Amino acid sequence: MDGPTTEIRTFYSIREIREIVETEISQHKALLEDYSQWLGTLLRNPESSRNPEWAKRISELQKILRSSGRKSGKKEGKSAYSSEWVEFKDLMLCADEFGEVEIIFEAVEELKNKLERLEKARNSLAELERYGFGKNVVYIVYLHEGVPKKIAVKPKKTVEDEEKFKFVADFSVVKQI
Repeated sequence: MDGPTTEIRTFYSIREIREIVETEISQHKALLEDYSQWLGTLLRNPESSRNPEWAKRISELQKILRSSGRKSGKKEGKSAYSSEWVEFKDLMLCADEFGEVEIIFEAVEELKNKLERLEKARNSLAELERYGFGKNVVYIVYLHEGVPKKIAVKPKKTVEDEEKFKFVADFSVVKQI
């Protein structure tokens, strides 16, 4: 839980926005690599690899996550691919050894989807930068889950503009003797 999932930030150049996106990309790639290694370790476990039920469930899970993750972005429900999950208020609980693999698969797919969105945003920003878009402007950026969604552009205030709004006040105090 790094920070707010929805925020509005002010930037003074496209390059600055792109750098934030590139930082997000590198963090998510590192996390994806960690999760992939963790998943690989679980899948290579000799005890579970001998179990045909385990292999069948893993292949079903891969198919479901890949198809639903790419098309709609939302899963239909955890019960769609595992009957071992139990709902407790707003949480899903699993005591099955397969539960760990399932949540890592889900996290990996989510990270892949987010990386795809981040890379598209980075490419768009790089293209805007190449066109020389927005000199002497301020960018108000709507970020959702670290991905820029909308950018409002407004002119930078010049020295003349700042002087127009400067508050000047003089006051005097009578000295008592």
